[in-house]
Amino acid sequence: MPRYVIERELPGAGKLSAEDLHGISQKSCGVIRELGPSIQWVESYVTEDKIYCIYNAPNKEIILEHASKGGFPANRVEEIKNVISPVTAE
Repeated sequence: MPRYVIERELPGAGKLSAEDLHGISQKSCGVIRELGPSIQWVESYVTEDKIYCIYNAPNKEIILEHASKGGFPANRVEEIKNVISPVTAE
């Protein structure tokens, strides 16, 4: 299944409390349950003003539907074509 990175512009994201992040996570998981097993949230990275999410999904459209139903920004959605790390250099 394709894997995507989603860039969500959210000013002040780095200042969200644990309670805020818990609520956002619950909302996201609820929408994923509605959409069915074809979309899977892997993990997210919170920076100062953005959240970068990694999802497995059959296509970009279902990711955009998730964002719309959840009220989340999805400013950029890109399919991950490959992954490299220090191990790649060996």
